[in-house]
Amino acid sequence: MPIYNANNRHSDSVIRCVIFDMDGLLLDTEQIYTDAMREVVNAYGKDFGMAFKAQIIGLPATESAQYTVAELNLPISAEVYLNKRNKLLKQRFATAQSKPGAQELVAHLHRCKIPQAVATSSPRDLLELKIRNHQDWFGAFAHILSVEDKDVLNGKPEPDVYLAAAHKLGFEPHQCLAFEDSPAGVHSARAAGMPVIAVPEIDPGHPDFLTANQVISSLQEFKPQSWGLPKFQDSQ
Repeated sequence: MPIYNANNRHSDSVIRCVIFDMDGLLLDTEQIYTDAMREVVNAYGKDFGMAFKAQIIGLPATESAQYTVAELNLPISAEVYLNKRNKLLKQRFATAQSKPGAQELVAHLHRCKIPQAVATSSPRDLLELKIRNHQDWFGAFAHILSVEDKDVLNGKPEPDVYLAAAHKLGFEPHQCLAFEDSPAGVHSARAAGMPVIAVPEIDPGHPDFLTANQVISSLQEFKPQSWGLPKFQDSQ
């Protein structure tokens, strides 16, 4: 995976807060999504590969469903597809584990009193299922914004959810460092005027990742001090 550095960050900006995407970045949910999607479409004799998945990762559920039904020519409506998929997801989200480095980074920033928020495309009911077994460290977030929140009129790749998160935290967008794993998410944060670190879940060569200020393979690789944030105690 190509790794870029933070040389093109805002030279006149001081990072005051951090905003994270959730799925595939903080929580390892993408395989759960993939398995549920595949189970639904397989019932109609269809399948898809990772190139197809890359087109919908990070999109709001309704848009993802509409794209899937149209592209795979499924004999059901997007609403029916979404209901079938969500039934499977709700059975499995409780098993979602944290991604490597996620808990440690969130805890470190919390100890250092750096405000944090989550900006996710996930609807509120699924969001709550995902974090049910992670309340201990998700409590470090000042705000957790869903695509269904009243201040979010449009989902990713539009900037609404990131702008709403910045507003909730009380900072200008250029003072917020965003973390994303999807092309749609990177586009969303950049459109909001934020510096972005990409941690690609799939398709690291996607053009939208080239617009990120930094691309890393894992949150474990992040060096807070390179962004003017307090370094880990064991950082050199």
